[in-house]
Amino acid sequence: MRTINSKIISKASWLLLVFTLLFSCHEGANYSEELKMSEVDVDESFEAVETMGAEETPIMSFKPDATLTKTPTNLKIIKTASARYKVKDVKVATGQIRAISLKYDAYISDLRYENNLYQKENRLTIKVPQQHFDMMMDSIGKVVEFVEYENITTKDVTEEYVDLQGRLATKLEVKKRYEEILRKNAKTVKDILDTEEKLRVLQEEIESAQGRLKYLTNRVAYSTIQIDLYETVEYTEEPTSYKKTFGDKTKEGLSFGWNMIEAIVLFFIHIWPLILFGLILAFLIRRWLKK
Repeated sequence: MRTINSKIISKASWLLLVFTLLFSCHEGANYSEELKMSEVDVDESFEAVETMGAEETPIMSFKPDATLTKTPTNLKIIKTASARYKVKDVKVATGQIRAISLKYDAYISDLRYENNLYQKENRLTIKVPQQHFDMMMDSIGKVVEFVEYENITTKDVTEEYVDLQGRLATKLEVKKRYEEILRKNAKTVKDILDTEEKLRVLQEEIESAQGRLKYLTNRVAYSTIQIDLYETVEYTEEPTSYKKTFGDKTKEGLSFGWNMIEAIVLFFIHIWPLILFGLILAFLIRRWLKK
């Protein structure tokens, strides 16, 4: 019996020893993890690394957003915008936009006003100098109540513009040569007519290129902004019938009487030959009866 008790005590002692060792190892691991975290969390070293990187590589101070918002001056960009705004009063907002347009040397090229049972709407097309495009859009945004949408698009026509300039310069040079040939070398009638025909074709191509260049220049110089202003109104049913007042009936009666007098007078004017013939016939019959 004593032997069994001693075995139980020895096993319990071994289990207690193993448990104590495991617990001490776990505490040591936690301590080591906390120690590592405290060693890494050093603010001064991070600032030093950031400063050193900035000194060695100056490109880190470059701000891409500031550059991307600027449009190069040598590019030919056509800007257009379309927007829809809700306002408290369409007429007041339209007057404010007119004043803004005058401030930025812009003008309203098209205006269309609509009024129905649900809302009042006014569509404006504004031509504004390109350098005032952004300021114009910002100023309009301050006088509206709610922005439903704003779409701004740009079209780069630099390649077409440069190509047209090059082609135009070449055609003008060729035209000078043909004019010189016409003055000096064209001797026969056939040579003169052939040269004049080539000059005519060249002149048409030159005018076409000049017209296209002028169009692109105007589109680049003046941006287009299309704005839809709308104002919601309380719905009112359209009446199916209208009751006439006493004044309306009086006016209609006077108008009807006057129209009748005019009709009678015009009737007698139209049949005056018959009236004249009847009077002459009555006079002759009366005279014959007396005899």
